Amino acid sequence: MATIRARLTAWYATALAATLAAFAIVLYVSRRQGSFQDLDRRVRSEADLSAAILASVYRAGGLVVALDTLRRPVLAQDVAATLEAVPDYLLVTHAQGRVLFASADARALTFAEFERLRQITTSAGADRLTQGTIHIEPNGPTLHYSVRPLPEAGPQFGALFMGADIGPALLGPEQLVATLLLALVPGLILAVLVGSLISGRALEPVDRIIGEVGDISDGRSLHRRLAVPLERDELGRLTVTLNQMMERLERSFAALRRFTAEASHELKTPLTVLRSGVERAITTPGLPRDTLEVLEEVLQEVNRMTELVDALLTLARADEGRAELHKEPVDLREIVAEAGETGELLAEQAGVTMDVGTSGAAVVVSVDRSRIRQLILNLVENAVKYTPRGGSVQVRLGQEDGRVTLTVADSGIGIAPGDLPHVFDRFWRADTARTRTGERPGTGLGLAICKWIAEAHGGTIAVTSRPGRGTTFVVSLPGPTDGRTVGPSD
Repeated sequence: MATIRARLTAWYATALAATLAAFAIVLYVSRRQGSFQDLDRRVRSEADLSAAILASVYRAGGLVVALDTLRRPVLAQDVAATLEAVPDYLLVTHAQGRVLFASADARALTFAEFERLRQITTSAGADRLTQGTIHIEPNGPTLHYSVRPLPEAGPQFGALFMGADIGPALLGPEQLVATLLLALVPGLILAVLVGSLISGRALEPVDRIIGEVGDISDGRSLHRRLAVPLERDELGRLTVTLNQMMERLERSFAALRRFTAEASHELKTPLTVLRSGVERAITTPGLPRDTLEVLEEVLQEVNRMTELVDALLTLARADEGRAELHKEPVDLREIVAEAGETGELLAEQAGVTMDVGTSGAAVVVSVDRSRIRQLILNLVENAVKYTPRGGSVQVRLGQEDGRVTLTVADSGIGIAPGDLPHVFDRFWRADTARTRTGERPGTGLGLAICKWIAEAHGGTIAVTSRPGRGTTFVVSLPGPTDGRTVGPSD
């Protein structure tokens, strides 16, 4: 299951189903045992009643056993008529094993089934009580029976067999289980609905905490805190713990930003002095060639360090909300053209074709000119840097759905799909081809700054790429708000 709510609902429904199943089993076993006990008492009562009738007639001196027309012993007619009122399967045998009387149910059996009852009666013995359950083969009923001797009815009698079909005794418990099974399906559906409602209500504070923590986790809202519930239960303690964690994170982030900003600011002056000294040293006449090469390498590293410090200072101020934007209505075609000129110089040195295209109509929006120029230059420099000699870079400015779009596409080495989600992370480099020690040095902060500039202007930046086929960055900015959507070119 994807959610705790779904798992709780499933566990609740499973527990209820298991409980109902256990209840049904216990109830079935209990009712079955009770039905068999009632059946056993009934069989024994009917056997005792039949034996008492025979004994009472014998003690009264009446005729109990008579002879039929074939001179065979049978139960006297009046006694047999009395026993006909006894239900179920009744057999009374002679001391020599002959059947003296059989009830209507017993007479309805086939000869083989009837003979099986007689064998059970005669084999039980005339001196002990026998009870049990037997299925009369092949198609007879399953009987719970009792065989008892009849010494009180006279020496002519052997034993009395009294049996009852267990089918009706099983019918009640089986109908009960069937009813429970029929009620199980709607019961489970109701349990799922109720369980989902209960778990949803119980987890609603958790969803609220998740939403609030998600809003805070952007790194710029760590000053916010979760509302602590009045109930000091598990959720209350969780809220307090999360607030304490966010307080520590806020202090840590604040210290880190303060250190980054202060360190970057303090490094700017020595780097400026160092660069000035190296530049003066390079202009000194008569320097040996190897010394000049060393000074040029030092100057390159100083410039790279200055670029890194400026980027760190920019991001640190952005994190603290101190990076102000000086917006003014600007025709973006001018900024794109300026950046394109710089990009063409870089592309010419790298052997890459640069193609800059803008619309013939003015695209006037309110932006910070220097920041937008920095964004475009970063994207163009990246595109040229990662495009092999003979490749191409395209820059396009247009409007779509009321928004201004800037597209920078190259035919370079591309970015692997697994690296795309991280391209705007700070200090992140995709692979060894993009390391600072390779042929394409950089700070790893350029795209992070681009993302901040785009979002600070209320826009977005997205990237698509295929390894070996090139990369495309698309910047989307809010459209013009002063009515000058398009106009004649100046």
